Amino acid sequence: EVQLVESGGGLVQPGGSLRLSCAASGFAFSAYAMYWVRQAPGKGLEWVSSINHNGAGTYVADSVKGRFTISRDNAKNTLYLQLNNLKTEDTAMYYCAKGDRYYSDYGVIPSIRGQGTQVTVSS
Repeated sequence: EVQLVESGGGLVQPGGSLRLSCAASGFAFSAYAMYWVRQAPGKGLEWVSSINHNGAGTYVADSVKGRFTISRDNAKNTLYLQLNNLKTEDTAMYYCAKGDRYYSDYGVIPSIRGQGTQVTVSS
């Protein structure tokens, strides 16, 4: 059974930083692209970033480019998202998601997702 467990969210002031983690189990983590998506209050799911199976290629949404960085540690079966210079509009539930092949796609929102971790940016 695929399990994705996010952590690292919290309340942070504008301009602050957080590092989100996603612990994966139940599948061959190193063989699949991975994604981060988010959902702001009252809005639909939004793709944030994605990374190829080996970490060699990444995509980032224009809304977070230069502020968010996706990475992965295949030895630890863990996906990360570094969030810097956070803005109030980054407030959302953040989900990690499993791709269905080696390589990631721009803008895709996979259906297999974790339970999410809440990020709230407020002064």
